Amino acid sequence: MANNNKVDVSFIFQITDKVLWNVFKKNEIGDVLLPFVVIRRLDCILENVNAKVRLAYENFKDKVSEDKLDPILRKSAGGLQFYNTSRHTLESLKENPKTIEIDFNNYLNGFNKEVRDIIDNFQFDKVIARLVKNKLLYQMVDAISQVDLHTSKVDNHNMGYVFEELIRISNEQSNETAGEHFTPRDVIELMVKIIFSTEKETLSLPGIIRTIYDPTLGTGGMINLAKNYVLDQLLVDSKNKPDLKTYGQEINEQSYAIAKSEALITGENADNIRHGNTFTEDKFPDKHFHYMFANPPYGVTWAKDADFIRNESANPAGRFYAGLPGSSDGQLLFLQHMISKLELEGGKIAVVTNGSPLFTGNAGGGESDIRKWIISNDWLDCIIALPKDLFYNTGINTYIWFLDNNKPKHRKGKVQLINANVLEDKASGIEGFCRPEKRSMGNKRNKIESFHIDKLVELYADYRPGQYCKIYNNDDFGYYQITVEQPEYDSMGSPIIDRKGNVKADTKKRDKENIPLSEDIEVYFQKEVLPHVPDAWIDFEKTRIGYEINFTKYFYEYKGLRPSNEIKSEIEDLEFGSVGQKGITELLKELLG
Repeated sequence: MANNNKVDVSFIFQITDKVLWNVFKKNEIGDVLLPFVVIRRLDCILENVNAKVRLAYENFKDKVSEDKLDPILRKSAGGLQFYNTSRHTLESLKENPKTIEIDFNNYLNGFNKEVRDIIDNFQFDKVIARLVKNKLLYQMVDAISQVDLHTSKVDNHNMGYVFEELIRISNEQSNETAGEHFTPRDVIELMVKIIFSTEKETLSLPGIIRTIYDPTLGTGGMINLAKNYVLDQLLVDSKNKPDLKTYGQEINEQSYAIAKSEALITGENADNIRHGNTFTEDKFPDKHFHYMFANPPYGVTWAKDADFIRNESANPAGRFYAGLPGSSDGQLLFLQHMISKLELEGGKIAVVTNGSPLFTGNAGGGESDIRKWIISNDWLDCIIALPKDLFYNTGINTYIWFLDNNKPKHRKGKVQLINANVLEDKASGIEGFCRPEKRSMGNKRNKIESFHIDKLVELYADYRPGQYCKIYNNDDFGYYQITVEQPEYDSMGSPIIDRKGNVKADTKKRDKENIPLSEDIEVYFQKEVLPHVPDAWIDFEKTRIGYEINFTKYFYEYKGLRPSNEIKSEIEDLEFGSVGQKGITELLKELLG
């Protein structure tokens, strides 16, 4: 997402070049710098309250329990969420190079429990051990203490941009695994702009409080970029700004540490960032949210959580009562979880998936039942098919689902589909919705530019069918799956009759037919099946209702074969070298069919 706030992050490269370059690999720089930037920011903020905190600590440490001491020290720190009781600061640590390791650990242990938890989840002890081993701890402390992160120099809002930029650089430098924790900015920008495209008027009203949540938080990019977009772009000229509160849960320790750090150092409520398994440890069990964004892992098994999830799925009030997908892929579980968190007065969801949740599973199966539940409740608003090769660790087809439990009147009972899987090709006159990256980063070879995003937002808002936009009724995605039986014949060619006097079905000839919900089953059967198998019948007891979303079918464009004489003429021109070997091959394939 475009960041118009100019922030100075040159220190990242200076410290990398002067201190870290010959010890840490390029993809490890973030592991060192992120925790040090957090500590430096806290160190700068605490500078004016350290004396009061340490005095209060000395006065009360032996007189009250730790749980009662904490609020006393927070009060001494002026109501901050953090404090440090040690006698050190980063600046004072430089006074004794010989005892830097002991003093630095004493300094870290002086932070309050929440900060120590963040440091532990950064696995900072391993970083310190490597710095000590290579005699670089003092140099690192010296270098980071020269970075001015006082609030008078960098306010909370710009500190968010500094941290965001550091995360981005770190992830791009380690792009082979970045996709696990990092969604590209262009994808987030599209999600955010679609979600908030109808919200400006409401968010501009005085006294508005709204919540933003990500159950697969990663490093916090989605919720933070969503908040920044609303405040810095959508409502940049508004007299009234909403109070936006961000929440998230993350299972990966280091990603959680990064996300919680950003909340802490930018003045957000760090308690809203929580660590744990969203499936088995919902950290916000009674909370609902206005806006939700997520990019759940694709094709990741939930088998280790199967007992817990199956038990909850049996509870009509549970999150997973609508159905269970195959245990090899939990994407639809995350989607159900998010739906359970929708603010009852009106909430929106934007979630990235691969193609699997759109069409896998048979009628009556878990995946199909979940789609039926979502569409029948009229929550599905829009799905955008994204261009390929947008993500760092996968080149597969991906989609953004947009859900809304309070659709405007003209969208009720309908679903909008947008095909953005079109690469810009100026030579062919195709505008498309993405263009190649200047350089590939892992699997990320394409990029959606801001003007592409604006076109997609316009398609979404216009809500008119066209080449790249289709609008369907909810029932158009549903179908009856009927079971077609044929008789089993004896050696004389007569149908075999069972003990109950019924014609015995030949299981080898059993077939299934999918019939749109809008059609009459028996009329369809008479017209489409019986002319081909006149002795067939329907076993109505096996009829199931299924739901699927098939983008290929909806956006398929038939391209007729070119006339053979035209292709022949081109082949005859080959002797003049007008096309290469590849062109010859393609023309021959086309000519032969």
